[in-house]
Amino acid sequence: MSVTKYYIGQEILITGGSGFIGKALIEKIMRSFPEFNKIYVLLRSKADKNAEERLQILLNDPVFERVRREQPQNFQKIFAIAGDCKELGLGVSQSDRKRIENVTMIFHSAASVRFDDNFKDAILLNTRGAFELIKIAESLKKLKAFIHISTTYSNPDRHVVEEKIYPPLADWRTTIKLAEHYDTKMLNILFAKYSSYQPNTYTFTKHLAEHIVNEYRHKIPILLYRPSIVVSSLFEPVPGWIDNFNGPMGLLIACGLGILFTNHANPNIRADTIPVDACVQGLILAAYKVGNRFGSTTVDKLLEVLHCSRGKAKPITYGEIIKTGKRFARQNPYEKFVWVPSGSITMNPILHYARLIIGQWCLALIVDSLILLIRKKPVLLKYQRRITTACRALQIFYTREWLFLNDKFLELEKLITPDELYNSCILL
Repeated sequence: MSVTKYYIGQEILITGGSGFIGKALIEKIMRSFPEFNKIYVLLRSKADKNAEERLQILLNDPVFERVRREQPQNFQKIFAIAGDCKELGLGVSQSDRKRIENVTMIFHSAASVRFDDNFKDAILLNTRGAFELIKIAESLKKLKAFIHISTTYSNPDRHVVEEKIYPPLADWRTTIKLAEHYDTKMLNILFAKYSSYQPNTYTFTKHLAEHIVNEYRHKIPILLYRPSIVVSSLFEPVPGWIDNFNGPMGLLIACGLGILFTNHANPNIRADTIPVDACVQGLILAAYKVGNRFGSTTVDKLLEVLHCSRGKAKPITYGEIIKTGKRFARQNPYEKFVWVPSGSITMNPILHYARLIIGQWCLALIVDSLILLIRKKPVLLKYQRRITTACRALQIFYTREWLFLNDKFLELEKLITPDELYNSCILL
């Protein structure tokens, strides 16, 4: 069966649908696989808006303009499920559990991607949230594929990371109990020692969630999908689409605005970035592969792991990214840039802090003082605090290099038939 035919009549549950990858996944399925039956999107109430209202806001996003032109009928097949991945049972009501009983595919994308999140919050969302969804998945009799989205950086202590599960750094059940019984302050104090000095709460809690997935590999048709740094789209739905400033993208925007001139990083480190449309194509093919594998009489004993990453292909360094970015920012300047994009990244801490104080903090102070004179609200010092915090959280990823082997991921391309290349594109 071809990939396109496989998605006919499928009922799909997506968590994290309002996030970057989630939006792109929903858009791709709606546009390229229009004969799906239903898509359920798990959404929590937020800012005085319930799940249904948030779904309507989501579907009005500009990313769905192409779907609106090409497959407008599919908007009638998208439904909200009220819930919260930080709650027991995901906070899903019994009536909604009844609605999703015919779900055949699950894409678990929901996660806190903030590296400076409290340890308690990160456990409840990234680790316990995965466990609660897996328990729901066990009750779905028609389930064909469960794709758990993790990160290639879930084992940051290894320089070469293979597409496999590594030994756990802690027991996931004990960790969940800690989060349920201890307060935020206590857990933040314990984090460094308990996690074996992992760089942040995000990678550690995603690492623990992988071991939940591994433990349940015999009970449900599940696959572990590890993207690297997901950046703007290459082709779909439009070239260059992005909807957030998380991770390195936020720092690149700050460079283009002329408010970031320096970063303590190694310019020779390879940046393992992957376009969001390539990530989504891999998700769609991974679900197809799992569904067919579990429909057969033989089931692999080991958990299948895929690295959605560059691997050894098309290397580009952070220094090259900055150089190229400055050139394009000068050719096509931002509408509200503060200063001409300049500066660079350096491994010299003295040079870095000298440029940080003189070129960023002093400039921000001067501009904010001028803004105060015209009785407007100053903003640059606030932005500088955010930039400094982000640079500090990301520093380990700019000063260390990893090689993520991705042979299994690249093999997904073989699943695409020639007549489906238009819909699925070629994996990068």
